[in-house]
Amino acid sequence: MPDTDFTSRVAKKPRFFYGYVVVAACFLVMVVMHGAFNSFGVFFTPLENEFNCTRAVLSGANSVAFIVMGVSAMLLGMLSDRFGPRLILTISGILFGAGYMLMSQVSTIWQIYFFLSLAGIGLSAADIVPLATVVRWFVRKRGTLSGIMKVGTGLGMMTVPFISSLMIDAYGWSNSYLILGIAVLVAVVPLSQLVRRDPREMGLLPDGDIKTADSNISMTEEGLSFLQALKTRQLWMVCAFYMAIVYCGMTNLTHIVPYAEGLGITKTTAASLVSTYGAVSMGGRLVMGFLGDRLGHKRAMVICLIIAVVGMAWLQAADELWMLYLFAAVYGFSHGGFFTLISPLIAGLFGTRSQGSLLGIVIFSGTIGGSIGMTLSGYIFDVTRSYTIAFILLLGLVIFGLVNMLLIKPIAKGITNDQPG
Repeated sequence: MPDTDFTSRVAKKPRFFYGYVVVAACFLVMVVMHGAFNSFGVFFTPLENEFNCTRAVLSGANSVAFIVMGVSAMLLGMLSDRFGPRLILTISGILFGAGYMLMSQVSTIWQIYFFLSLAGIGLSAADIVPLATVVRWFVRKRGTLSGIMKVGTGLGMMTVPFISSLMIDAYGWSNSYLILGIAVLVAVVPLSQLVRRDPREMGLLPDGDIKTADSNISMTEEGLSFLQALKTRQLWMVCAFYMAIVYCGMTNLTHIVPYAEGLGITKTTAASLVSTYGAVSMGGRLVMGFLGDRLGHKRAMVICLIIAVVGMAWLQAADELWMLYLFAAVYGFSHGGFFTLISPLIAGLFGTRSQGSLLGIVIFSGTIGGSIGMTLSGYIFDVTRSYTIAFILLLGLVIFGLVNMLLIKPIAKGITNDQPG
């Protein structure tokens, strides 16, 4: 006998789709956690003065935390697929909050490395879990809502460091870390309780669609298993693309300021290039997410890459402030698009059955690329006293990413519900 109660629950289109609650909760989680983690820069000088250490030693703590975050992303992606996002986000919020609260008590350098890495484990879920979850709730609006959600990252990076600087002036670095840690706990743990893995566990369908007697909509997730996806060429092509793109993005964010200072631009003005980069990236997240839903997420990614190639080519000759602002705006736009489209692209290629696990592998590959980029570009400058070779390498990697993306083909027609373009 059919379950008539279940049928009645899915046959009537809900007045309000719960997927929007999931997006809103994930948006706020990204604001809080990414904003707090990216406040490290405003704590840099107080910590440097407190512990009388070199900048290389202190910045190494952030690099280690970044690598730990990438490794953790793989594990937490798999755990999210198995146990659901609510539990994983809750645990991650607790780890992040505890890491920052313990940062308020540090007395040695090794403690900074350890507690920031603890926060990095928590931060790894702030990207992978929301991105993997939202693509399960939406199909037709995957790109748009992923973009809206990822604006939370940019908003957090723009607001929380500024608030942190005010707190440091008023209460000192130690108390400010304590306040941030408590704020993360108070915000993230309750918000995590609103996040559900999949609409089907609530008797719903993606996009708020309804199931009727004559429809062929599946009430189970479709796509490749984790092991099946690992055997595909497409997964490793996406990893190679993402490694190259994050290499470029992290190099830009790390070295554009010292490059500008080397041209005689003041530190404050040079720092505004990063703000421009971040602000325009929010527009890129929204616009490219919207275009991805209409053109296909692979086509939208190709557009981002073409824009990025133009930006990187411009950087080769950029030796005046206005030229650097233009670079920051052009490449920042594509940067925002990359991070919005990557999860919908993976869902379109492989389905959402193992979305968290696959996204974790891709994010880990990006972490490796970013770590290499920051370090290698600095080494090239130390050896040559110029960023010329480093910037040529960036242009080459973006071109590689474009060619690589153009060569990615659908796994098989009909396996997933969103062809990558």
